[in-house]
Amino acid sequence: MTAEYQLVHLTASTFYGGPERQMLGLAEAIADRARVSVLSFREGGKCRPFLTEASKLGLEAIELANDSPRFLSAVREIASHLSRLQADALFCHGYKSNLLGRLAARWAGIPAIGVSRGWTGENWKVRLYETLDRLHLRFMDHVVGVSQAQANKIIGCKGRLSVIHNAIDPERFTDPDPRYRLRLERYFTNGVCLIIGAAGRLSPEKGFDILIEAAAEVCEQCPEVGFVLFGDGPCKESLQAQIACRGLTGSFVLAGHRTDLDKFLPVLDLFVQSSYTEGLPNVLLEACAAGVPVVATTAGGTPEIIDDEISGWLVPPGNPQMLAERILDAMDSPQRMAEVAFNGRQTVLERFSFRKQALAYLQLVERLRSKRVSAPSEAV
Repeated sequence: MTAEYQLVHLTASTFYGGPERQMLGLAEAIADRARVSVLSFREGGKCRPFLTEASKLGLEAIELANDSPRFLSAVREIASHLSRLQADALFCHGYKSNLLGRLAARWAGIPAIGVSRGWTGENWKVRLYETLDRLHLRFMDHVVGVSQAQANKIIGCKGRLSVIHNAIDPERFTDPDPRYRLRLERYFTNGVCLIIGAAGRLSPEKGFDILIEAAAEVCEQCPEVGFVLFGDGPCKESLQAQIACRGLTGSFVLAGHRTDLDKFLPVLDLFVQSSYTEGLPNVLLEACAAGVPVVATTAGGTPEIIDDEISGWLVPPGNPQMLAERILDAMDSPQRMAEVAFNGRQTVLERFSFRKQALAYLQLVERLRSKRVSAPSEAV
């Protein structure tokens, strides 16, 4: 059957993470109506794990030959692929993709859609790029915010802004492997009865320093509790030093980046998110889908997933004492934890499916397809 739409995603992938999972999950969900291709800037070869996963799904996955600082050549290369693929729309993910992708889409005469997942403010360089991104989004043909909270931060896009939530495939978590619980327990040298997990890039905006402070309070009252944090990033050494300083060696483990995180999530007793800022956290959707009770901060779109004390527990960002209190409160009632976990999974099943997300994106493309962008000579 001939596809109704030819859609292209442009990104600068540095590892196979949440945004990449969103692109591929959407591609699978719309496979009966759209042919999807993915382009990624080379990023020193770091894009290849994502492109390999895309190829496994039968998608055309292209590592672009041109990257920074050959910007004009990159625009021409992207435009050439768009024309060859006869694309109906280009989805741009991230500030470099937004800037160069918009110009390439103009060149090819198709709409450019910016997908805004959130801004981290990790360091001065990232803050500069993100400021440029905020300013640049107003020139896109359309912008998608992955949460209402993220959409509220986007300015200058009146009439060209939609909210389409991230999605999750809950089937990934329907058959937990008990061997992964044993693997978790082996992380701890002092033996634990209850394991609390967290996951994400080890960068300042994730607030893992706050989680360590909360863990110190929890472990002081409940020595049988262990914490495991999955992820890697620039804060690894400082977090490891903080763990040692707070006397948590053996109780708080940095487990590194894991490609099999899906297997560990369902065997956790509790999942904690400590972020200062978020768009709509994929890992929180995954934890809920895995049937794990959640304690999280109110950062970004998190309250759009978690209804406080019904499908999880919410605390303000940056408050280790309140985070510890919520964790301890949750642990006090295993029955309450089970109820909250059930409600969290039901929320994901009902509101955050790829089927629902796919319908929203297809409707958006249909609206934009009839409004072709300005001629290439006017745009570049």
